Amino acid sequence: MTSLLARAPAPGVDTRGVVALIGFQKIGNLGLGYLSAVLRRAGFDVRVIDIEQPPSEIVRQVTEADPMLVGFSLIFQYYIRRYDDLMRRLRLAGVGCHFTMGGHYPTLSFEQTMIAAPELDSIVRFEGEETLLELVETLRAGEDWRGIQGLVHRRNDGVTANPPRHLAHDLDDLPFPDRDFEATEVLGRRGMPILASRGCARTCSFCSIHTFYRTAPGKVVRLRRTTEVVREMKMLHDERGITVFLFQDDDFPMFGPKWRAWAHDLVDQLEASGLARKVIWKLNCRADAVDVDLLSRMRDAGLYMIYMGLESGDAQGLVTLNKEISVDQNLAAVRMLKDLGIRFEYGFMLLDPSSTFASVRTNVEFLRQIIGDGCAAATFCKMLPYDGTPIKDALAASGRLKGDVCAPDYDFLDPKLDAFYADLAQVVEVTGWVHGPQALTLQLGWAHTEVAVIRKLFPRLPDTDAYDATLRRRTAESNAALLRVVEQLADFHEAGVGRRPDPQQLRRLCAQTLETVVNERNAFITRHQRVLLDALDAAAA
Repeated sequence: MTSLLARAPAPGVDTRGVVALIGFQKIGNLGLGYLSAVLRRAGFDVRVIDIEQPPSEIVRQVTEADPMLVGFSLIFQYYIRRYDDLMRRLRLAGVGCHFTMGGHYPTLSFEQTMIAAPELDSIVRFEGEETLLELVETLRAGEDWRGIQGLVHRRNDGVTANPPRHLAHDLDDLPFPDRDFEATEVLGRRGMPILASRGCARTCSFCSIHTFYRTAPGKVVRLRRTTEVVREMKMLHDERGITVFLFQDDDFPMFGPKWRAWAHDLVDQLEASGLARKVIWKLNCRADAVDVDLLSRMRDAGLYMIYMGLESGDAQGLVTLNKEISVDQNLAAVRMLKDLGIRFEYGFMLLDPSSTFASVRTNVEFLRQIIGDGCAAATFCKMLPYDGTPIKDALAASGRLKGDVCAPDYDFLDPKLDAFYADLAQVVEVTGWVHGPQALTLQLGWAHTEVAVIRKLFPRLPDTDAYDATLRRRTAESNAALLRVVEQLADFHEAGVGRRPDPQQLRRLCAQTLETVVNERNAFITRHQRVLLDALDAAAA
């Protein structure tokens, strides 16, 4: 049987139907990019629309396109009401075509999705390239689409899920994804996301990724050929001037002998292509995948940063999260990256369903160990029980689950911890320290990224080391202050000891720190503006 993905439009068949795909584009939505590329290869006119535009503008674009289908990409479940509101606006504007939706939440909670968004006609479950293509071809032909494999649809006042479609066997059968979005820029160097694999072999309790890939038939983790990954990188470098690549793999293939061999071959292919040291890249991995020999080669070829999902510095917390890793392994990975001179970012859950005041203090001490020197900005969150995760099911079974689809939550075992977290969340929100586009943590992280890019993609600047040291000192001071706040609030809520920190005073501290960091950064860039601009001009020539 010929794969739909490899099938070209038949001679004489009118395949010029218009399809609108709506989703988040600022972060570079490769999911929409792959869907768009498959549809365009089959002859369809695809309009990719950024959902972060005003609803009236989206309605205007869709009505002007007059599509045969509108597809909605739901990355985060807490946006379901926003999507429902948009669908209602489109219907009121006279858009009567087929509405479908894809993503982890619609796939794993399809009945709830159809209830929450009554304007939906269908849901494309799991990987959507073949299913969506068959759906639009069937709609174009005016045939009955309800039996298509991988679809969910309404029937007799209920919801019916057809058998799931097999996961893509060979990722290299897919065309390179369309990128109908602007490149990100770091000091004029252009960046784009890319994927080398799909799937995740791990089974963390707080994550729905493994549920998504294990529920459908097929191999859970699939790797692209290294030659194809590098060919895509070279195309983006040569045609769009991309020199910074952000690998969006759920778990970049580096764990175990087979995947390490694949990663070594990726470096070989980068060297052979001439891209090594002309481009740089960032990847996501676990702490137990950090290997000194492999990362040394990758660093020398262009690896500039790693994001690690450390998640907890407490042994029980790691068990609750089913990380299948130890605190010592997390610490060892951080030490190795520091020794190799590779900057890192990290995910961290200060609180989870098993948390106690003792575990909070253990996590604070862990953070001091890894980022007390200012190598990265302090960041943390509370683990939230999203749909499709084992931990949500466990919390529901124990009667601790609360909230709704847009704000899932739970109670801690100690009521005092609930009060502590509510207070901490308010302090963090008021001060703008950790979350939000202008958060101090985010701005510090961006400054660290700029230093990493300068070291890799620009001529050596004489005082980079001095500026880097200053940035690390500012980051260390911010980290120390934030971690003190966490400890003070813990003491206050557990035992009534000490005072509750003044949020307004902390807000002023954050603002002053941010102003200092920005001023020092701007002074450094201004001193070397001519060198930086000359380097960009030379690269563009």
